Amino acid sequence: MTIQEWFDKRKKAQIERRVKDMRGIEDANPGLWTKCVHCDTQILKSELEDNLMVCPHCNYHFRINARTRISQLFDEGSFEELFKNILPTDPLKFVDTESYADRLKKASDKTGLDEAVITGIARIEGHSLAAAVMDFDYMGGSMGSVVGEKIARIMEKALALRIPMLTVTSSGGARMQESALSLMQMAKTACAAGKLDEAGILYINLLTEPTFGGVTASFGTLGDIIIAEQGARIGFAGRRVIEQTIRQKLPDDFQTAEYLLKYGQVDIVSKRKNLRKILANILEIHGA
Repeated sequence: MTIQEWFDKRKKAQIERRVKDMRGIEDANPGLWTKCVHCDTQILKSELEDNLMVCPHCNYHFRINARTRISQLFDEGSFEELFKNILPTDPLKFVDTESYADRLKKASDKTGLDEAVITGIARIEGHSLAAAVMDFDYMGGSMGSVVGEKIARIMEKALALRIPMLTVTSSGGARMQESALSLMQMAKTACAAGKLDEAGILYINLLTEPTFGGVTASFGTLGDIIIAEQGARIGFAGRRVIEQTIRQKLPDDFQTAEYLLKYGQVDIVSKRKNLRKILANILEIHGA
């Protein structure tokens, strides 16, 4: 055995011991750790939360819920929720593997929300704005009648108060359990966005992981300024459906925020830690 081989063997043994010790800590404290879905690194949950739910090793942006997004973006205590009293119903009495009513209850129990969007008035570094923040954990952030109604109403509120409008999207698209009623929300929200444009009210889109389907095809990409969070997947149909339709292999980075920036579909791609400052700067320029 050469000296180099001896050092390599010794180093390998040290790494194996550290990994074994780490696994012992994880097994003893399973609730303290989480695994990055991108690089497979084990991360302390407290470290991940302190880093805004971004992997400190590979910079992968974990999906976060609407309440967390609100706490990260807006001035502390400034968010005033509106239209919370608009609740979903089951007009079609829809049933697939289970009833729509049961799905709504499960989603509400899981998230603590009444629907897949939270709307209200807030401030970013003192600048007032109206906001709609979607939550993917509630039925995949799908847009049903209530989501469309709440977004249209908060846009009308922004118009009445003449303050900028921000939508933070995270959605798989239209809600199939509401059929055509869900599809009508695309037209409703697009018309509300059109009123903002006619009145000269600033409208900002923040696209996060993932934003697809009817949300992308309506209010989600109609803003004056479109910002995408780093690594977010954004599109209409899914990658597999497109490949099967056109019978071609798509680029590895297809439908990512960076790909859309390259081809002029979004204006800014930003890391999560920079989003608040970027929004504050945009609002400052608009106010000036």
